[in-house]
Amino acid sequence: MYSLVIPVYMNESSLPRLLDELVELGSRLSGELEVVFVVDGSPDRSLEILLERLPAFPLATQLVSLSRNFGSFAAIAAGLRCARGDFLAVMAADLQEPPSLIAGFFDILGSRRADIVFGVRSGRSDRWLSELGSRLFWWLFRRFVVKEMPPGGVDVFGCSRQVCDRLLELPEINSNLVALLFWLGFRREYVVYQRAARLEGKSAWTTGRKLRYALNSIFSFTDLPVRLLLYLGAIAFIAACAGSGIVIVAKLRGDIPVPGYTPVVLASLFFGALTSLGFGIVGQYVWLALQSSHRRPEYVIRSAREYGRSRTPGAAGDPL
Repeated sequence: MYSLVIPVYMNESSLPRLLDELVELGSRLSGELEVVFVVDGSPDRSLEILLERLPAFPLATQLVSLSRNFGSFAAIAAGLRCARGDFLAVMAADLQEPPSLIAGFFDILGSRRADIVFGVRSGRSDRWLSELGSRLFWWLFRRFVVKEMPPGGVDVFGCSRQVCDRLLELPEINSNLVALLFWLGFRREYVVYQRAARLEGKSAWTTGRKLRYALNSIFSFTDLPVRLLLYLGAIAFIAACAGSGIVIVAKLRGDIPVPGYTPVVLASLFFGALTSLGFGIVGQYVWLALQSSHRRPEYVIRSAREYGRSRTPGAAGDPL
């Protein structure tokens, strides 16, 4: 009845505690829980640990290994495509979101009150600089991209099978999975929780990954950068016309016997920077369109295994 998708990347130190928490979560649910682990090209021993532990694990599981690191959204999409549950949820492997939150998701989905459930952070246990950057990003995201996004953003969610199927039908790559859920619509409900501090390991969510996430989210869901470029171009055109008029009048009056060096340099710098900015913005949209036109898959599965389900004799744990 229930499927929980967990992308795994650099989580070898938190996996033992995660597996214990999942057993407790499974005992709290009214139906069978399936856990889908997606190892996203993790360079540590995450895959080896799961291969060792899952054959004796008391819950039904799937272990999917991707051929390289494709990113968390691609790993989640892979897990959702493999999951078989009527109700599905996604959580991180670092346990900063409590598993009890997932139980709440499934209770709401099972009652049919909502089609999508989002976990909304009431606070964070992160460093102040990281928290400040997160608040600024999500404020900008709500203001200019997805106005329905909660103030603290969304990291975990649950959905019905219908929503999952509609989500996986969308042929987008390098997009924001959470923003796509808001785009789909459906009935939504929110569960507030306190994000815990990371106890094991170090986060792989680097500044570069955050920046790429922000750019993909913005360019995939709004034309604001292009409109800003249009507005800047219009302002520059008006300023250029006004400046040209002033220079012409001054020249006719004899106030400028020799053309000035400074205005030429300032104008060259201004319009050169504006042109570079414009090429960068338009180029980002062209690049996203080019990636979509390649029709490359969002991810590549290297191997997949199942544990804890009835199978034909001799097939236990064999790669699919």
